Amino acid sequence: MAEQVGVMGARYAVLQTNAKTGDVVTRLPVTGLSFTHTLNAAGTASVGIPLFAPEADPAVLSPGISGLVITRDGAPVWGGIIWTASADIAAGTLTLGASGYHSHYKGRVFVNGWTARTVPQGDLLKSWFTYFNADNGIGTVFNDGIKDPTVKRTAVWTRYELKNAGEAIEELADNINGFNFRYMPYWVSQGKKVGHTFITTTRAGSSARTLTHRVNADVTRVGYDSTALCTVAYATGADKGNGEKLVGIFENTELAARMPERVTVGTYQDVKETQTLIGKAQATVNAGSAPAAIPELTLYPGQYGPLDFTPGDYVAVDVDAGYVAFLDEFAVTECATTVDVNGTESIRLALANKELFINANPS
Repeated sequence: MAEQVGVMGARYAVLQTNAKTGDVVTRLPVTGLSFTHTLNAAGTASVGIPLFAPEADPAVLSPGISGLVITRDGAPVWGGIIWTASADIAAGTLTLGASGYHSHYKGRVFVNGWTARTVPQGDLLKSWFTYFNADNGIGTVFNDGIKDPTVKRTAVWTRYELKNAGEAIEELADNINGFNFRYMPYWVSQGKKVGHTFITTTRAGSSARTLTHRVNADVTRVGYDSTALCTVAYATGADKGNGEKLVGIFENTELAARMPERVTVGTYQDVKETQTLIGKAQATVNAGSAPAAIPELTLYPGQYGPLDFTPGDYVAVDVDAGYVAFLDEFAVTECATTVDVNGTESIRLALANKELFINANPS
């Protein structure tokens, strides 16, 4: 059937679109679907359709060429490009694998290089999208979605480096005083054409909700990871031309007083300024200042929707289960939604220490 009815009356539909224009091609008959919104990444979607449905036409539905948009109660909640298709002939199903709009920019490069010095990062982003939109792009809109224009950055790449645009956006976001980003689909013409906009937010996030174990959510697992702990970070950059590389160094003396020395080395071959490298080393040290608690939880049905938790925002989690006992705030790193063949909606959140995000973004 073409429409999935979720809990509390939520109705899901999956639309095949033209990836370049956003024009709706058809509504797909769906046997089940799942999709994720991931912090500063493309996110993914998986959609099952009957193998012998008329819409399963290889002449029209093609990985790499076709777009995919998921709507909930008529409003687009996820959009991207279909990259894979897997046919299970015995089961009679075709599974479509898609990635969000950011996956397009992972396949775009600055073929002529790029030179911009001490430019507001918002203006830098706008110039990149304008550049790629003009040459066989996907029409990403930005307008007022890009915030915080005061932080200035330098981006210099030669044409021989063929710098990847997706990586450039991610690296810009990951700097000290960086930002979170996402791509949001929207109706250009109801039922006929879908657009998408690039949105940035500060790392300040928000913490408007408390999720309590066995009240409005089930905390299914918590991992504790100290592999990122770092007392000294080195960030190496471009070759200076004499066989030596630029280096930025940052130390965490407070952590070094509590544990043996632990060094992390990051390589940024296209960075040509020492101060930028020092900032990247500082971000590495800040992110490794404390062991990471990584909870996963499933929201109770019917209380929240897939857009109620934006990756990068904060939630308070209250849990008391033996070794796992805390009331603390965490950053949402992923929101994953699954709708089964019966239309049952399940939303899972992956979280990470709020302190890591705050520390990596000092004022």
